[in-house]
Amino acid sequence: MLNREEFVEQAHFFRAFAGRMAEGVAAQEALRLIAEEVLATTKLPMAIDYLVGELKLVGTLSTAMARISHYFTPFQTFVISAAEEEEGRFDMRIALDILEKEAAYRGEDATPEGLFFYRFECLSRNRLDYSKGLTSIAADSVFDDAWREWITTVSRQVGFIDLADLVYIRSEEYWRLESRAAAAVGREPPLPDRPILFGSREGRIARANRGKDPLFFFSALQRQLSYPVVPRPKRPAPAEETPALLARRIERLEMRVKLLEEESRGGIDLAKFDPKNIPQPFDG
Repeated sequence: MLNREEFVEQAHFFRAFAGRMAEGVAAQEALRLIAEEVLATTKLPMAIDYLVGELKLVGTLSTAMARISHYFTPFQTFVISAAEEEEGRFDMRIALDILEKEAAYRGEDATPEGLFFYRFECLSRNRLDYSKGLTSIAADSVFDDAWREWITTVSRQVGFIDLADLVYIRSEEYWRLESRAAAAVGREPPLPDRPILFGSREGRIARANRGKDPLFFFSALQRQLSYPVVPRPKRPAPAEETPALLARRIERLEMRVKLLEEESRGGIDLAKFDPKNIPQPFDG
């Protein structure tokens, strides 16, 4: 686990890198400039230097991130790797935005529950590979053995069982209701037969969203528990109507009107469109 200072600088790194890419700055030059900006007391400048070297050598960032897994998490490497796929539709700017928000969250009071939900929603919204994505999530040191076992179970059952159901049966809310049902019929309350990973609040939200769209579940978690919001692709802004563009459009409309008028008077004289009949400029 890195300290807060590292996560704050990581968030700045991903944000600045995305900004430089939007400005058209080459990746190597952008990394070199950002390395001068970040705090020299952190390990990030050394990590960026390694990224630059790998980018010059093989042209990718994810391969370098995988080699320094003590600094970048497997999920960070997976996100960048997905953005670097030639046939993929996952934009690098969205990938950097995702990693910026995650680093900022980890620089605060991040919880395993919040990180899991944030990362799972990233996979869902961007249609990334669930198997590889969940494997990278489970490999993070923030999750203990119980969490890794459960995430592995989710990777096998996702698509067959709703995530809300998988969360609900591992929550305190589930066992509270089970104990109340047992007490109502005079039985001993059952003891949990599996590790409890989620609190009562997550359990109540999961129970309320069983059978619904998973995005509703994520939205409720963000509203009620202030979990981080996953960045979404921005719609391209429509092109502005410049005077030159309007003038060309008016010229085309005028030409169409003239052609329609000629056709209504007996037909269009195609001879005037012949290059031989077009008057040539006098070259004196």
